[in-house]
Amino acid sequence: MAAYPVNSILFLDIETVPQYPAYDTLPEGWKQLWDTKSNSLIRYHEGETHESLYPRAGIYAEFGKIICISCGVMQGSGQQRKIVVKSFAGDDERPLLQQFTDMLNKWVNGETKYLCAHNGKEFDFPYLCRRMIVHGLPIPSVLNISGKKPWEVNHLDTLELWKFGDFKSYTSLALLAHTLGIPTPKDDIDGSMVWKVYWEEKNLQRIVTYCQKDVVTVAQILLRMNGEPMIKDENIEIKS
Repeated sequence: MAAYPVNSILFLDIETVPQYPAYDTLPEGWKQLWDTKSNSLIRYHEGETHESLYPRAGIYAEFGKIICISCGVMQGSGQQRKIVVKSFAGDDERPLLQQFTDMLNKWVNGETKYLCAHNGKEFDFPYLCRRMIVHGLPIPSVLNISGKKPWEVNHLDTLELWKFGDFKSYTSLALLAHTLGIPTPKDDIDGSMVWKVYWEEKNLQRIVTYCQKDVVTVAQILLRMNGEPMIKDENIEIKS
């Protein structure tokens, strides 16, 4: 596998939830649209209803919102390499996206930089773009693929890299981490629990911590695939 310039990569992960706490709180127009959308899901989930499937609404950019974006960048090399992680989180999505956009533009600063996420090409990257459009925010160049040729898109995806051209299967972040001997990021919650932790427990910080662990795990996976030493625990810096 080609080695990537890991110090020029921003590793990221997003956490999303449905825009409303529960199915019965949906405004009528949104309820009708969710019923239409979930009809296709019900066919594959026997015994489920529009209401019981609503917690899944967060994975669709039209029905969900981003509550946390965690980012990590590497510094140094070899055994001395460190990763600095910062999160943008909150209940109000627009300022969260604006802060992320400002950071991203400042970080790129006209240089050749890359974004990396697990399943990022199918989920994180397009979801971010869609929600930015919803809020009338310009999409940063490094995130926007519109009008670009494939070799001009600086997006890396550890799921895609692990496939090595095999399109038949999906490998979760937890499974890939365990396979490569990397501590699991799912030692507290997993993606299916985020909506409940947010809307019922109202514990956003717990979600932020989970999101940050995912970012570090993605970075460790890319290092392993590059044949480079992983980052030591003491070299993981969380910025407030």
